[in-house]
Amino acid sequence: MGVFHRHRHEPAGAPESSARGIWALKVSLAGLLATALLQAAVVALSGSVALLADTLHNLADALTSLPLWIAFRLSRKGRTARFSYGYHRAEDGAGLAILLVILASAVWAGYEVISRFLAPITPSHIPLAMAAAVVGALGNEAVARIRLGVGREIGSAALVADGQHARIDALTSLAAFAGLAGVALGFPLADPLAGLIITVAIVAILWDVSRDVLARFMDAIDPELLATLAGLVRRVAGVRDVYDLRARWLGHRLVAEMTISVEQSLSLVEGHQIAEEVRHALLHEIPHLADVTIHVDPFEDIPGRYHAITAHHYPPRPDHDHAHPHGH
Repeated sequence: MGVFHRHRHEPAGAPESSARGIWALKVSLAGLLATALLQAAVVALSGSVALLADTLHNLADALTSLPLWIAFRLSRKGRTARFSYGYHRAEDGAGLAILLVILASAVWAGYEVISRFLAPITPSHIPLAMAAAVVGALGNEAVARIRLGVGREIGSAALVADGQHARIDALTSLAAFAGLAGVALGFPLADPLAGLIITVAIVAILWDVSRDVLARFMDAIDPELLATLAGLVRRVAGVRDVYDLRARWLGHRLVAEMTISVEQSLSLVEGHQIAEEVRHALLHEIPHLADVTIHVDPFEDIPGRYHAITAHHYPPRPDHDHAHPHGH
């Protein structure tokens, strides 16, 4: 039969998911900018390096909203002749931009901490600086909840990573508070030590976030998701087998492709109907699934019978690659 069937339309909720992401970014950007500006004013008065490191991190976190905002706006545009898959990959590119911003904040904060160890300065206006650190903690936690909630709702790894970043930022604000408290108790080095802890925390965040963002950028997929897809397909009446099963994320949209085999005696119309049943089941059961490409094969009673002409183009692959058992 060898016919391709493709879902040609975005799901009804696709534009709304991008709109939800933009809303989350607008709110979190406003909150983090207000927090960072308040902290920056207090840093100018107090000279606290721990609060400075926290302010830089909060400012960097606010700036990471911008590439994501642009990506969500682009993802709402339709496909074109040049960008035939649309602009959804921009969201993954924004994830890389977030990593670079986090790295820059770590380098800057580390430089400031080393400078204060070499030329110590005792912070002033400590109660005010401690209050600013508490504001930073509360602001970041609020932003984290918004980003994590919406990110998980729409399936955006970049937005979830940014939310995790904000949540740990709240902890670094508390570290700044502890450093200032140490200074108030008579330990001047507590402030740069807290700044050092914050810098190390930023690096740890970078390492943790980079794994998810880079994996998504390289089309990594959860093997359990592939197993779930295969199980759903095999439950559809008329499907003899499913293979060449693949899936990947384009931004916060999941796309999949597969080959199914049906009885060779079926007509083209009947094979198409089974493919539509498969598509219907997947679109209902798999969250964030936006596109499915299905190739329909006649079931092979003789291995390689219907693929002899192209078999030399498709060397056999391991079974765990979900490949056709005869190399197609």
